[in-house]
Amino acid sequence: MVTVYDVPPEKLIAKTAAQLKQMDTIQVPDWAEFAKTGMHTENAPVQPDWWFTRSASVLRKIYIKGPLGSSRLAAEYGGFADRGSRPNRAVKGSRAIARKCLIQLEQSGLVAKDRKNGRVITPKGQAFMDKMAREVYDEIHK
Repeated sequence: MVTVYDVPPEKLIAKTAAQLKQMDTIQVPDWAEFAKTGMHTENAPVQPDWWFTRSASVLRKIYIKGPLGSSRLAAEYGGFADRGSRPNRAVKGSRAIARKCLIQLEQSGLVAKDRKNGRVITPKGQAFMDKMAREVYDEIHK
């Protein structure tokens, strides 16, 4: 059985993002066009479908490292802020983006709340990700 661990992450995320784009519960918020992904970035993302890519990446991270909350996800998507002549410092990414992705994935039934630990992947979400991993594996090993 092929799982998320057996395929390259970039191909899995791209395939999952394409499937999430077809779901009606995953919608791009109005403010996403103008939002930066964290303090460490200078501009908003230029890809038109970056929201679906981030949602797929969040789903993969929850599969692998779950349970995760919005604060821990923000730290996962953080980076180094340029502070001019002072040394760079690690900063978190946007918690609003992480929180909205988690809410939409929860409405889709792919993740669920754990008591006090954040969100975990559901059996439906695990089956969905394993199916995507299988499709990527089949494409690679034709």
